[in-house]
Amino acid sequence: MTKLTDLTPFDDRNLSLALARVSEAAAIASAKLVGGGDEKAADQAAVDAMRTQLNKLDIAGVIVIGEGERDEAPMLFIGEEVGTGNGPGVDIALDPLEGTTLTAKDMPNALTVIAMGPRGSMLHAPDVYMDKLAIGPGYPVDVVTLDMTPTERVHALAAAKGCEPSDLMVCVLERPRHEAIVREIRETGARIRLITDGDVAGVMHCAEADKTGIDMYMGSGGAPEGVLAASALKCMGGQMYGRLLFRNDDERGRAAKAGITDLDKIYTRDEMVTKDVIFAATGVTDGSIVSAARRDGDYLETETILMRSKTGSVRRLFYRQKNR
Repeated sequence: MTKLTDLTPFDDRNLSLALARVSEAAAIASAKLVGGGDEKAADQAAVDAMRTQLNKLDIAGVIVIGEGERDEAPMLFIGEEVGTGNGPGVDIALDPLEGTTLTAKDMPNALTVIAMGPRGSMLHAPDVYMDKLAIGPGYPVDVVTLDMTPTERVHALAAAKGCEPSDLMVCVLERPRHEAIVREIRETGARIRLITDGDVAGVMHCAEADKTGIDMYMGSGGAPEGVLAASALKCMGGQMYGRLLFRNDDERGRAAKAGITDLDKIYTRDEMVTKDVIFAATGVTDGSIVSAARRDGDYLETETILMRSKTGSVRRLFYRQKNR
């Protein structure tokens, strides 16, 4: 039987501003805990605010990328339904606070992040690791691939850009598992920007290399964050590849539960996000994408980047409210 939500069109233009409000609310809530040293409290504040705002929207939303499984997360778990139910069926990918450690320690690039697309448009990535590779727009398709070694990727991108490897900057998440990759990249002469957390922001940096100085992102991180990053690049432009990594039978079981049968598949950006999407990210701490949520006297200010893949539009929204 056809449901009303299947017939209601996905109005990305009007929903985009509503999505920005969701992201802003989460940033405002978590900003009050910046530097407080309590990661869980900051994350919970963002979760609560984001869920409250989502339930005000006229959508029939399903969280496909969220805080975890139903029995692990009190709110915004994978599969949870949000919204009033009186609107289009949509997939939602979110990270209420991308960079909980960054927030607790008042370090750069903590964001609240959310993406929305029509129902069935996003990869239901299980909560496992994903090997990721991303570059910005303007390059031939498959100029770099996951099947290449880090050395081959650096040389291929340098050739495509018409520069020396030493002119490239590669962003890598600082983890012990990446020590071999870091050594290999540096042996090519390329430079590395190590980040402690926040690989959604790391991937987004590739799309604005002239501004951020980052040409390529590589390394493994959370698969859910990979889908969020692919949503951002679908709006900003650029190429991204992801391959799920499984450490045990439990993780392979999560993939099966999500409907994934080819465990070795390499997903392109447009296979992770198959239809037009809207994306919003609001700064919690200062960063190279958006500025921090901050107090200005009796007011609290935020900056949000709001994007639509359908039009390629990128807006920066500055919001100011009376501090309660």
